[in-house]
Amino acid sequence: MLVAAIEARPLRSLDGVEVRLGEGITSLIGPNGSGKTNLLEALHFALTGRSFRTSDRRELIPFGGGLARAEATIRDGGGIEHRLLASVSRGEGRRHLLDGAPVDAATAARHRPPVAVFAPDRLALVKGPPAERRAELDRFAAARRPAREGLRKRYGQALAQRNALLGRAAAGISPAAELDAWDAALAEAAEPLVAARAEAATELAPSFAEAATDLGLEGSASLSYAPRCADTAEEIRRELASRREQDARLGRTSWGPHLDELKLEVEGRSLRRYGSQGQQRLALLALLFAEREALLAARRVAPLLLLDDVMSELDPGRRERLAGRLEGGGQTLVTAADEASVPEQARSAAVPMPPPAPAAAPVVEAA
Repeated sequence: MLVAAIEARPLRSLDGVEVRLGEGITSLIGPNGSGKTNLLEALHFALTGRSFRTSDRRELIPFGGGLARAEATIRDGGGIEHRLLASVSRGEGRRHLLDGAPVDAATAARHRPPVAVFAPDRLALVKGPPAERRAELDRFAAARRPAREGLRKRYGQALAQRNALLGRAAAGISPAAELDAWDAALAEAAEPLVAARAEAATELAPSFAEAATDLGLEGSASLSYAPRCADTAEEIRRELASRREQDARLGRTSWGPHLDELKLEVEGRSLRRYGSQGQQRLALLALLFAEREALLAARRVAPLLLLDDVMSELDPGRRERLAGRLEGGGQTLVTAADEASVPEQARSAAVPMPPPAPAAAPVVEAA
C-alpha cells in the first residue's frame, strides 16, 4: 500500500500544494518556515483525520481563512487508487471522506498504511506520562492484529461507567451493590487488553534493543510491559471488589490497565527520568523501527514514517545508520533544512520546498 500523492488546499501556510510520492525515501528540503512540517501534518491529517501537532483541528485553518483541507491518494497492491480527504471548517466542523463518502476511523485504517511520526513534540512518547506509551502500544497491537482494534475503546467505556457509578455511590445516589456488574464488565474488558499489550511488548522488545544499538544508543536498551493488574478476569474482578471502599472515597478506579506502563530503559535506568534529549530521540526512533519491522515480519502493511527534523541533532555516523535502516522497506518522508545533513542515499527523491513568502511591507499613511 503506497501513498502516491498529497495535496494541501489550504492548510496552515500551504495552499494549492501537491507533492507526488514514490516508494522508499522522499526528502523534503527547504529553509525554516517553508512548510515542511505543515506538509507532513497535511498528510497525517488526510490519512487519519487528526493532526499530530494539536488536538484542535481548527488550528490547521490558515489565519483569516475558514477552511483547512488535505487529500491523499492511496494505491493498493492491486494498483487501485483511493482518495482520503480530511477537512475542518469554522462553520461546518470536520469531515473525513473515502472516495467522496463519509468514513469512520476503522474503515479509513483499512484503506491506508499505518502512520508513525517522529517530531520534536513526539518525544513525549518517551519522556511524557505513561498514557502516551499505553496508547502507542495499543495502536501497534491493533495494527498487528486488526481484530484487537476495539479493545482499548471497550475497556475505556467500562472504566467510565464504573467511575461514574463510584461517584454516584459516594454521593448516596446509587447503592454500592450496583458496582458488582461493572466490576465484572471492567474485568472482562481488561483481560484481553492486558494480554494484547503483553504480547505486543514481547514482540517489540528484541527489535527495539537491536534498533537502539544500530542507531548508536550507547548501553543495553530494553522495552518491557509493566501491567498494573492481574492476568485473568476473575482475579481482576476480585481485586476490584477488595478496593471498592478505597475507590469510592477517591471517586475513581485506582487499579487496572489504565495505569499500565511501557518501560523504555538503558542499562536498567528509565529513559523518561534519566535519559538525555539525544538518548530519548534515539529511543523514539528505535521504537518506530521496532514497530515497522514487526509489521513487515507479519506481512502487514509497513507503516508510513513521517520524520520531521530528525537529522538536525544526529552526528554524521548516526545519520548514515538511520538512512541505512530506512532503506529496509516501507515508505518514508524526511524533512531537513540543510540538504547536506541528509545522507546521500536519502537524497535520491528530494523535493525542494519553496522559501517562505516574505512578510507584507507595512502600509504607512502619509501625514
